[in-house]
Order: sequence, then C-alpha cells, then structure tokens
Amino acid sequence: MSAPVPLAELVGPVIRDLARHSGKDLSRWLEQVARLGGCAEPVRLVGHSVTLDPDTGQVLGEYSTRHEPHGQLMIRCGNRRASRCPACAATYRADTYHLIRAGLLGGKGVPDAVRTHPRVLATLTAPSFGAVHRGPGKDGRPVVCHPRRNGPACFQRHTADEPLLGQPIDPGTYDYTGHVLWNAHAGDLWRRFTIYLRRHLAGLSGLSRSTFNRTVRVSFAKVAEYQARGVVHFHAVIRLDGRDESGATLPPPHWATVALLDGAIRSAVAAVHLDAPDLGQATTVLSWGEQVDVRPIEAGELAGGDELSEQKVAGYVAKYATKAAETSGTLNRRVKAADLPRLRHLGVTAHAERLIRTAWNLGDPLTYPDLVELRLRKWAHMLGFRGHFSTRSRAYSTTLTALRQARAHFRELQLAERQGRTPGSTLVLAHWSYAGQGYTPGESALALGFADSSGTSNHHRKELANVESRDGLPE
Repeated sequence: MSAPVPLAELVGPVIRDLARHSGKDLSRWLEQVARLGGCAEPVRLVGHSVTLDPDTGQVLGEYSTRHEPHGQLMIRCGNRRASRCPACAATYRADTYHLIRAGLLGGKGVPDAVRTHPRVLATLTAPSFGAVHRGPGKDGRPVVCHPRRNGPACFQRHTADEPLLGQPIDPGTYDYTGHVLWNAHAGDLWRRFTIYLRRHLAGLSGLSRSTFNRTVRVSFAKVAEYQARGVVHFHAVIRLDGRDESGATLPPPHWATVALLDGAIRSAVAAVHLDAPDLGQATTVLSWGEQVDVRPIEAGELAGGDELSEQKVAGYVAKYATKAAETSGTLNRRVKAADLPRLRHLGVTAHAERLIRTAWNLGDPLTYPDLVELRLRKWAHMLGFRGHFSTRSRAYSTTLTALRQARAHFRELQLAERQGRTPGSTLVLAHWSYAGQGYTPGESALALGFADSSGTSNHHRKELANVESRDGLPE
C-alpha cells in the first residue's frame, strides 16, 4: 500500500491556484463551500441569470459564473445515498421522515383524522435461495446458525458484527440466478401485491371490487432495504381511507378495521406470484417469502413496549430511504466490464461478487435476449434490483417535490426580505450548463476544514435523532 499523501501537499496547490489572481477568489470559494453544507460531491455549473421587473422589463440584477472561482458555481448534489454524500442524504432522509409522518399524523395537506384510520407497518420479504449464515435473534441472543442433519449446516453462534452473516453456507448449491431474477422482479411483485390487496380487501368485506374501490382507498408509502444476503425486502406503511367522488380523504367505513387489513395483506402476499424465466435455476416461481410481519400503528407517543408509535414508524421507514445495495457488500456505483476482474479489490464480498457476475452474464443480450428488458448489466451493482427505493401512493401524503419547493420558497422569502422587495415580484431568466461534479483531492481536504461534515443544523440533528430511533421495531 502506498504511503498517504501529506495534507499540505494536497491543500497547498489548491490555495495557490485559487489565490493566483486575487485573495477574493479564495474567499468566494470558501463561501461557496460553506453554503454547500457539507456536500461531498457538488455539481459544477456555468451560466448566467438576469432578474427583471415583470411590469416594466427593467433589469434589476445580473449574475454570471464568469466571476466565480474557476468560472463555475457549485451547488449541492442532492444524492440519496449516504455512502456517496452524507450531507445530502441527511436532507433526503429528513424529507422522507416528514413525508411518512404527515401520512400518519396529518399536516402538509393531509387531514389530522388519518390518525384514527386503520394503519399497519408491513414487512414483506423474499424467499430463500439457499442457506446463509445468520446472526443473533431479535432479542439479541446468539442462536445456533443453521443446525441441519442433511444439507448445508452451521452449528456456530455468530455475533452481529461477523462479516460471515448473510453469506451462503454452501455457495455451490445457492441459487444465484433465482436470487438475481427475484431482485429484478421485486418491483413488479410489489405492484401486483397492491392490486391483489384491493381485491382481497373487497372479498373479505363482502363487496364487489367496484363498490369497494368507490368506498375505500388503500394508501401506502414503502421503502426497500437490502438484507445482508443481498436481496431486497420492503417496509410499508399501509392505511385505509374512505373516499367519495371528490377524491377527498375521509374516515373509512366502520367495517374497515386493522384486522381486516391484516388478513388481506397476508392473503394477498400468499397469492402473488410470477413465472420466472426458465434458465435451469431452482427458483421457477417468483413470490414473496413466508416471513410476513404486519403490526398495527398506534396513535400517540408510546415510549416503550412492542407497540409502534407514529414517530417510531416514520423514523424507521425514513432511515432506510438513504441506504442501497452497498450495505450488503457491493458497490455504490454502476459496474463496467473493466471492473469485473477487480471486484474483490474494490471491497466487494465474495457473495456479492458472484451475484454481480450472475447479473452481468444474464444481461448479455446475445445469450439471453428475453432478459434485455431487465437491463441487468446496468443494475448489476444493485444485484438486479432496479428500484425505486422509496415510493408512495398518490393520496398517502405530500410529495418530496412539494417539500423541496417549500424549502426553496422559504429561502426566497429570506432573500426578498434582505433585498427589501416583495416576494414573487421579479422575473428571473437563467441559462445553466453542467460543467462537472465533485472536488479534487486537494479541494476535498480543504473543504473539510471549513464545512460541517454532517451538513446539518441543530434543528436538523434533532429530527435525525428521531429517524435513527428503531427500538422495538421489526428487522
């Protein structure tokens, strides 16, 4: 391994470059970094904007990146992945938290009465593709990993921090093809589940499908999480609402209960299946696994016990909105052909490497033309899963776009107040072009010295503390 480069050798050339014309460039660069709030991979833009009076056409102000350091303006990358940009991921996680919370407590356009609606936190998992090493039980106590007289077995008691967890006990018998195909069809399985759920709710309530759909609406928000074995499972908040012709969110009928929702979820999960492409693999039918967890969400702030409070659920679901496949030993970026020979050197585990190679091979359009639509080479680093990680139904609550727009509007109000003008009284014409992304190693080292690496305010940190709390919640 080569010796680390001294910090002075990294930072020195950057400071000399920024200050070669005047000290103002260095000051302006530091000001931009401070405004990025700890963003690790800022996007660089070139362009200009003109601010006009919409009534008279008078030019009130002009801005051009020509006067910025290196002729570029840096803005936050907005990446969802915590492994790529912790600061922007923190913002995304907080937005997701508020999106989930609004659907449970009301607010942001959602009526407060949703707290009285039937609501559950459901966890849907994938089936087994082969025995894998497992850690302690839900109570934290070590358990015998996989005691079997026949077939793959392991009689050790693994701790939670062992890298062996999630790895196949016998890679030779593990169904890697079935694993990748399941990940690739996970989104379609979820779509079919939502359709079946409405049908099963109608059947259990004794109504026709059309009558049920005119009376009750199923609202949900879900996130995908990777298990250690490299397969996704879904956590979903599912709520029953009443509805009328106006589309408003109303209290559901008295017969729409948590018990009805629980039963319909379990029967719908059991009914969903897809025929897998026949490639000689053991898994010929794609379906959900046997482990289905459905827990009612109670109204109010419950500090302990097994009951789920709205606050706990919102934090739990939001926490996984910023994680991706890299948590199961793969990469956080797309794989290229040149990467395949050196996957282990890039930190990929042996299990994830084999999954990536399986996805890459299945993505060959000449050998497997019927699988082209799955785009498995593009999503090999995701072990076949094509997203989306976070989705919601239209009526569940507000949108991430609306939350971002509210934040932008707040900043506009602050700027207008400083400039002594009425908000919305000006017209801005702008033209921007992409010029690159990220820091050089020297810029990154310098930026760390001036920016809060977390990129969060005290208020933000309090919200994230809620997001991190998961005591008593399902794994």
